Amino acid sequence: MSVRTRPSTRMWIPQDNPAVYKALVALQRASSAGVDAEIGELISMRVSQLNGCAYCLHMHAGDALAARIDPHKLLMLPAWREAGTMFDTRERAVLALAEQLTELGEGGVTDGVFDDVRAHFDAVETGQLVAAIAMINTWNRIAIAGGYPAGLDERRASPAFG
Repeated sequence: MSVRTRPSTRMWIPQDNPAVYKALVALQRASSAGVDAEIGELISMRVSQLNGCAYCLHMHAGDALAARIDPHKLLMLPAWREAGTMFDTRERAVLALAEQLTELGEGGVTDGVFDDVRAHFDAVETGQLVAAIAMINTWNRIAIAGGYPAGLDERRASPAFG
């Protein structure tokens, strides 16, 4: 699909608001810089599951498989707490943070969850993880608001990601 071809969606942000889209892509690149690729995909997949974003789940499942992340690990992601040693301590800390940042309630992020992340990541890495979690939440909201269908991939339809 070319950028000029508008997909069947309620909103297509690359075309409807290209300045915002370009800024979001730049923020996406900055927020994912230095984040371990597997941890980044686990974040994207888990947050997208929590938000019910089929568009992002489809996109990141393909990315995770292309990155050779164990498919069994991806299938166990919704039950990561019960998955034993399938997820290491770093991944478990990040997944707990991703869940609390995605489902913000009155308590926000607990000290225990934040301290667990800081036990595995320095201040810069922690900031990158928080930004990566914030970005996938942003993309989920854009895709859900726009009615983006699973299987469409704006990265292949827009030169901003090139």
